[in-house]
Amino acid sequence: MYAPSLLDPAAESLKLTDFAGATDVAREARTLLGERFSSVTFMYVLMRAYEVEYNAARDASRWHEFHGGPRALSDADLEKLLAPWLSR
Repeated sequence: MYAPSLLDPAAESLKLTDFAGATDVAREARTLLGERFSSVTFMYVLMRAYEVEYNAARDASRWHEFHGGPRALSDADLEKLLAPWLSR
């Protein structure tokens, strides 16, 4: 796991930028985190930037562009899942 000091700048950047939706947030998080990107670091920046609840952040880390398999979330699923936090 990375120290928060390495991840907090990405969370701050996400928080300060307006995005069209959850898929844009997810792609930008992947870009900002670079080699530090993982399902765990993605969850962390979602929770820090948007105060996303743990279970929702965990589910968001299954988005199809990050994680394949039968339980992967579609774009529409990700948008619906994160809408309560991103619309604030």
